[in-house]
Amino acid sequence: MAVDALDARILRLLLEQPRTSAREYARLLGIARGTLQARLDRMERDGVITGTGPRLSPAALGHPLLAFVHIEVTQGRLETVAAALADVPEIIEAFSITGGGDLLARVAARDAAHLEDVIQLLVQVPGVVRTRSEMVLRERVPYRMMPLVEAVGRRADRRGAS
Repeated sequence: MAVDALDARILRLLLEQPRTSAREYARLLGIARGTLQARLDRMERDGVITGTGPRLSPAALGHPLLAFVHIEVTQGRLETVAAALADVPEIIEAFSITGGGDLLARVAARDAAHLEDVIQLLVQVPGVVRTRSEMVLRERVPYRMMPLVEAVGRRADRRGAS
């Protein structure tokens, strides 16, 4: 699904003013509320918009240590191991990857000892061969979508002008 210039403007507003009403978004964009709602519904259906809830801080929830854990998995066990990872609350996201390992998990822990406990739990999962972890020292570029949305919007504007 291609995001056009108006979609990009809508997404930019959602990121800049997440608590604004649909009526106000439509007013700011100079479009009908029905047009806005139809585009929001389409972008949700197409997987462009994947959620609307708040972003939470693991540190503020008492888990200030972030680590990335590479998990090597026995062939044929990837789905089983991934399902087991979903049962570990300290794993806040996990991805299948190429390179050094099969899965990469982002883990939030209370401290280094707690991280070790989580890793020890992971190595007990049937199909996990080994893990390798890297602790985060400092976040240098926080999670962000605005630069990408703006780049997509600029490309859409150029396509529309052609």
